[in-house]
Amino acid sequence: MNHTIVHFEIPANDVERLKDFYSKLFDWKIEKVSGPMDYWLIYTVPTDESGMPKEPGVNGGMMKRQDRNQKITNYISVESVDEYSRKVQELGGTIVVPKQEVHEMGYFAVCVDPEGNIFAIWEEIHK
Repeated sequence: MNHTIVHFEIPANDVERLKDFYSKLFDWKIEKVSGPMDYWLIYTVPTDESGMPKEPGVNGGMMKRQDRNQKITNYISVESVDEYSRKVQELGGTIVVPKQEVHEMGYFAVCVDPEGNIFAIWEEIHK
């Protein structure tokens, strides 16, 4: 498996303002997810019917900022969130959000590297 960035999240105090900014700046398509989740999907490249990019690129998401220090988070694909959470800690990093499920999509954990940079690990559910 390539451990590459597969998703990014941009926090915003004013999601509508930031949605307008990125849509106009880069022509990104940004759509609110239906249902109770307060989340917007960002399409930087076209996707197929299952939501996978049809060409090189990474799509992401946007949500209301949850902490005033929250920054853009890159999600890196791994085989197992459990295994890589252990590796993060063994190598001097910390887990700040333990393994969480994203319904029918996968699992993630948010980590901090030894220099204080935030990133997330992502394990896709294979159907």
